[in-house]
Amino acid sequence: MTNSSKSTTILIKNAQINSGGNQLQPQELLIQAGKITAMATEIPIPANFSGQIFDAEHHLVSPGLVDLHVHLRDPGQTYKETIATGSQAAARGGFTYIGAMPNLTPAPDTPAQLAVMNQRNQTEGVVHIGQYATLTTDRRGDQLVDFAGLAATGVLAFSNDGSGIQTADTMYRAMLAAKAVNKPVAAHVEDDSLRHGGVLNAGAKARELGLPGLLEVVQTAQLARDLVLAQATGVHYHVCHVATAAELTLIRQAKAAGVQVTCEVSPHHLLLADQDIPGDDANYKMNPPLRTESDRQAMVAGLLDGTIDCIATDHAPHSQAEKEQGFRQAPFGIVGSETAFALLYTKFVQTGIFTLAQLLNWLSQRPAALFQLNQVGRLVVGGPADLALFDLDHTAPIMVQTFASKGQNSPFIGWPVAGHTVATMVAGQFVYQRQEVQR
Repeated sequence: MTNSSKSTTILIKNAQINSGGNQLQPQELLIQAGKITAMATEIPIPANFSGQIFDAEHHLVSPGLVDLHVHLRDPGQTYKETIATGSQAAARGGFTYIGAMPNLTPAPDTPAQLAVMNQRNQTEGVVHIGQYATLTTDRRGDQLVDFAGLAATGVLAFSNDGSGIQTADTMYRAMLAAKAVNKPVAAHVEDDSLRHGGVLNAGAKARELGLPGLLEVVQTAQLARDLVLAQATGVHYHVCHVATAAELTLIRQAKAAGVQVTCEVSPHHLLLADQDIPGDDANYKMNPPLRTESDRQAMVAGLLDGTIDCIATDHAPHSQAEKEQGFRQAPFGIVGSETAFALLYTKFVQTGIFTLAQLLNWLSQRPAALFQLNQVGRLVVGGPADLALFDLDHTAPIMVQTFASKGQNSPFIGWPVAGHTVATMVAGQFVYQRQEVQR
C-alpha cells in the first residue's frame, strides 16, 4: 500500500461504536504503530502526548469494511479504472480490504503473473487487496491453472468471474484442485448456451423496451450442476452475486445437505428490480440482471435468514461513452464501492428492516471469516487499525462529481442517503478523509 509506513500515534476522540442492534455507545481509540492499543469510553490525553488527536464528532467508528468482489481493470482497461483509483474508491466507501477479480489482460493465471499483481496491489493500492487467480488459463477454455503454485504465491481464491465454467468436467477438476490447496472457488454461474443474447431480465420490462431477455435458468442450471459437484468434491464453493429466489432455494437445500457453499449478494440486487429500470439506460445493465420485485424481496429475506452470507459490491467501472450505447451494446456492470454502505444504511437500517449490527457484520466480519482473512473486519485491541467512520446523522445526495473511481456508471446518482464516509484508516494511516462536512 502507498500509505506511509512511518509510525504515527493517533488518538480518536468522541467516536461511537455499534454495541448491538442499532445501539451506539461512546468509544475512543488509541492507535500506535498501525495497531489499536487501547479502546475505552474515554481515554485521557497524556500530558506529554505528541501524537495526532482526531475528533470523530460523535460519528460511528466501525471495522474497515470488507468487499470480496471488485473489478480494478488494471492491467488491460485502465481507462475504466486503475489499482490506484479503484482502491481510493474503496477507501472512500469505508472499505479497507477488497478482493480483486482476475478478468485482466494479462490475467493472473500463473504464479509469476500473480506475484506481479500482488506486488502492484501492495505498492499502488491504498487499501489491502487480495488477488483472485483464474480457474483456467486466460479465463477461457478447459486448461486448468497451477493451483498449487498460485496458492503458494499468495492467492485469495480462484474465479473466472465474468464467465461461467461451461464444462462440468472442468469445474469438477478445478474444485478438486482448489480443495487440495484449501482455497475457495468463487463462481460466476452462467450457462452461455441459455443466454440467447439477453441483456436484461426476461419479463415485462424487456418486452416493454423491446430488448432480448435473460432467463433465470441461465444462472440456476449451472448453479444446480455446481452444487452437485461441490458436494462430491468437498470444496468451499462460493456463489457470486446471487439475484433470484430460485438460486436461494438451491443454495438453501445444499446447505441443509451439508455442502460447503456460501454466497454473496450485491447492493443493487437488494435495492432495485427490473420494474425500476426507467428506459434504455445502461446504468441499470448488470450481470446478473436486475430481476423481479419478488426476487429482490427474496434477497432481503435471504440475508435475514442466513442463506446469503455477506454483501459484496461487484464494483464494475466502465467509461461513460460505453454506457451511453444503451442496453444492447453497453457492457454489463455498475460501480458500487463508494455508495454501498450509505445506500444500505439508508434504505434498510433507517427503515428498520436490518439492524446496524447486521449490516456491519455482512460488510465486515462475515466476509472476512468466509475466506479466512485473519484480523480483517474487526475492531480489537492489538489488532490492525483498519477502520472507517460514518456520518449517520446527515443526509446528502450521491454526487458523481465526488467519486474517486474513474467509473460514473451508477443508477443511484442523486439518491439522498445518510451514512456517508467521514474517514477511512488502513494500518493506522488515514487513506481517506472527507474534505467538507455534508449537510
